[in-house]
Amino acid sequence: MIEGLNPGIILILGALLVPLTSGVIRNIYLLLLPILGLSQMISLGLGSWGEIEVLGIALTLTKIDAFSRVFGLIFHIAAFAGILYALHVRDTIQQVATLLYAGASIAAVFSGDLISLFSYWELTAISSVFLIFASRTERSYNAGMRYLLIQVSSGVILLAGVILYYADQGHVNFGALELDSLAAWLFLIAFGIKAGFPLLNNWIQDAYPQATVTGTVILSAFTTKLAIYALARSFAGEDILLWIGAIMVIFPVFHATLENDLRKTMAYSLNSQQGFMVIAIGIGSELALNGVAAHATISVLYTCLVFMGTGAVLYRNGTAKITELGAVYKSMPVTTFFVIIGSLTIIAFPLTGAFATKSLILSASLDMKLVLLWCVMLFGAVAVIDNVGLKIPALGFFKKDDGRRTKEAPFHMLAAMGLLSACAIWIGLFPAKFFALLPYEMDYHVYTASHVVTQLQLIIFAALGFALALRLGVYPAISNSSYLDTDWLYRRLTKKWTIKISEWVSLVWAFVIKTGLNLVDRIIEISRQTHGISGTMGRGFSSAVSVFLILFILSIFTLIFYGS
Repeated sequence: MIEGLNPGIILILGALLVPLTSGVIRNIYLLLLPILGLSQMISLGLGSWGEIEVLGIALTLTKIDAFSRVFGLIFHIAAFAGILYALHVRDTIQQVATLLYAGASIAAVFSGDLISLFSYWELTAISSVFLIFASRTERSYNAGMRYLLIQVSSGVILLAGVILYYADQGHVNFGALELDSLAAWLFLIAFGIKAGFPLLNNWIQDAYPQATVTGTVILSAFTTKLAIYALARSFAGEDILLWIGAIMVIFPVFHATLENDLRKTMAYSLNSQQGFMVIAIGIGSELALNGVAAHATISVLYTCLVFMGTGAVLYRNGTAKITELGAVYKSMPVTTFFVIIGSLTIIAFPLTGAFATKSLILSASLDMKLVLLWCVMLFGAVAVIDNVGLKIPALGFFKKDDGRRTKEAPFHMLAAMGLLSACAIWIGLFPAKFFALLPYEMDYHVYTASHVVTQLQLIIFAALGFALALRLGVYPAISNSSYLDTDWLYRRLTKKWTIKISEWVSLVWAFVIKTGLNLVDRIIEISRQTHGISGTMGRGFSSAVSVFLILFILSIFTLIFYGS
């Protein structure tokens, strides 16, 4: 291992050599890179490396502490699982983009200064968009362009914050901030865009489902969790995040209930679960920050796992829409089993990882006597049981048999799902061992009678409500329609008015052009009348008249000159 080398650089540089490989050699090479990155991270331990000065600005190229190490660990696992899931892909562009994207995310987590963070922040945006473009459809192209615009905007805002911060503080160290300057607010907005803050979240539901089957899995693992890391590093304890997180928890659940596309349903759930972590960052206690790191880890696991399952359905059936699927479980029983594991993890069923990690955040809110926020998170926990944990398996995999049969997912896809399932179950079975990896020491017991009984009660009553709603026909109808939320502002309203304004501008411009041409024609006509062959100024004069005019003009000038 190279002393001080940022582990993410191994994946970034490794991506450049992918086009030189092929076949089995390429597959082995792709799988080896995240293993090497993880080995580099473990060998380095905790500390700072690569402290250099560029143009008088001190940079720290690699910094690993207990908090960033947790994110680095799950990012490496996600990269390996995502590559394993995509071994059937023969698209070099997707493979290079995956490594660049994962490597930039890992490198950003281990950046010790804001300039390095910005560099990798932008690389994640530019590399990840190719996973959307790779679908090679008009819808994916349009979604990719909107995604790129939003992601690059986040980077531009971050850069502006870095410049202002350096001008004010004289350094670019990446650490805790207070919302007492324009630079800090710009950082909050830049991080908030990628974290999916309210009104800034629509790129998730817009772009992720339009990516390739494998691209959606990769996309779901990194960008939003990198933003959570940046927020926790910079704004732990900021009260404004409490209420931002509360809105994030509640708002997406209604759309997830109505959504027909399984991958889009999961995208809404991802956004809602981000809200739990944002609330924990706002709380800012050691227990809450442990909850951020822990829940970010398990969120990557179950989000990728369910996206893998629904992606496998799309891969074999050509669709992931509830209204177009049949009894998927009969054709794809193993995939269905892993989706059930992911769904149980999402709803925080005992013996799964989320049961352990989500409780840290709920306990942190009660410790700070934030009862209202605790109730909001409890509502979100119940809602996710119905609109994702039960909806995806029940309506997506266990529908009435229509006789259609497909093949089971390829072995490498099942292996990737098995790996993430094992990690999620391991955390649930041995939470104390996982908690030992968290940044702050704590004495926290997950499997208390009250916690287990309370969670089981929530799950049972939510499941009964879901079943009863289906039985009575009052569950919201799933239709083959597209639902827009605040992205209606720019995908419908702004588009409509932009077209209207363009039409008005075109009319005004046409009037200006027509008026100008008429004016030019008039000037030409007047010139022709006065200076043309038959015009006044175009007529000939005799020599005597010409001499007389010259002498007359000369006399006037002479009088003026000598008279003055």
